[in-house]
Amino acid sequence: MEDPEKKTEVVLLACGSFNPITNMHLRLFELAKDYLHETGKYKVIKGIISPVGDAYKKKGLINANHRVTMAKLATKDSDWVEVDDWESSQSEWLETLKVLRYHHQKLLSPDPTNSLQNAIPLTKPGRKRKQEPNRHEPIKKKYQSPDIKSVPQVKLLCGSDMLESFGIPNLWKSEDITEIVENHGLVCISRAGNSVQKFIYESDILWRHKNNIHLVEEWITNDISSTKIRRALRRGQSIRYLVPDVVRAYIEKHNLYSPESEDRNAGVVLAPLQKNASDTKN
Repeated sequence: MEDPEKKTEVVLLACGSFNPITNMHLRLFELAKDYLHETGKYKVIKGIISPVGDAYKKKGLINANHRVTMAKLATKDSDWVEVDDWESSQSEWLETLKVLRYHHQKLLSPDPTNSLQNAIPLTKPGRKRKQEPNRHEPIKKKYQSPDIKSVPQVKLLCGSDMLESFGIPNLWKSEDITEIVENHGLVCISRAGNSVQKFIYESDILWRHKNNIHLVEEWITNDISSTKIRRALRRGQSIRYLVPDVVRAYIEKHNLYSPESEDRNAGVVLAPLQKNASDTKN
């Protein structure tokens, strides 16, 4: 019998558009929690939904205020999954790694003011620590606290599509992928028979840190997606039982998804592709 006190506490963080949030998004958290608990090594203490900001520039992305509100409505009855609007309130698009760092820092420093100030400068903390006397931690621990074992791990919760997007040129920086899988870890929900394991095998970075990537097979298949929800809405079809009823009511009240909303950002290059492509040129 495992000693409960020895279990590693985990916070599951899901980043994405949530345009709109669906029942499948909520299921990801339950599937991941069940899996981690069944290992006997982890205790999931919280789930966080972090909708991306408008500056992401994804085609059909409606205003973040609506997406955050719908996510909050969808999770209002959950006793462990909550919505955080820090990422969505930023004027510029933020890399997923910076969002992970922000929530890690928030756990280290419960004062939200400190978290906000320290979230972005965490990129080069090693230099500061090297200059401080009596500091002997390995540089690779970077922003981690000496009491890191008592701080919950923040793991990125995602579907297989996000994991496989690591292979799209200029969508992710390789150093960001490395830090995500090395310092935080992934919990990836995939359908039975999916080729995620092959994708990990073909990536040197992911293979090197494969022990920190938890693959959860979704045996009760669910093919709901935000894209299909928006398509149904544009065609005047019912989305009942695909999204929480409160979300469906909100969408109807505000008439959120239409052919016009789907054309938003049409022809605009996705923010990470713009940023990473320009960084490569420089």
